[in-house]
Amino acid sequence: QVQFVESGGGLVQPGGSLRLSCTASGIFLDDYAIGWFRQAPGKEREAVSCISKRGETSYYGDSVKERFTISRDLGKKTVYLQMNSLRPEDTAVYSCAADLVASLCRPTPRLYEFNYWGQGTQVTVSS
Repeated sequence: QVQFVESGGGLVQPGGSLRLSCTASGIFLDDYAIGWFRQAPGKEREAVSCISKRGETSYYGDSVKERFTISRDLGKKTVYLQMNSLRPEDTAVYSCAADLVASLCRPTPRLYEFNYWGQGTQVTVSS
């Protein structure tokens, strides 16, 4: 059974940092591209970042470029999202999932290609 479990969210002040973790079971991270997504209240889910099955390419949404960094540890079966210089507009539930179609990260990730969604972890940026 494939499962992703996200952790690392919390309450942080503007300008602060968090590192989110996405730990997989029942799947090898180098078999799929893995994406991080977020959904704020009243908004649609949006792609935040993606790392390819080979860890060679990545995607970042325009609003998080230069602030967020995706990485992975195959031994720990975990994909990380390091978030720096956080802003109130980064407040959302962050989830990860595997792309079952494309092994590389598309210029614009297609949400419908992703599966095995985790429950998500809440990130709140507020003073």
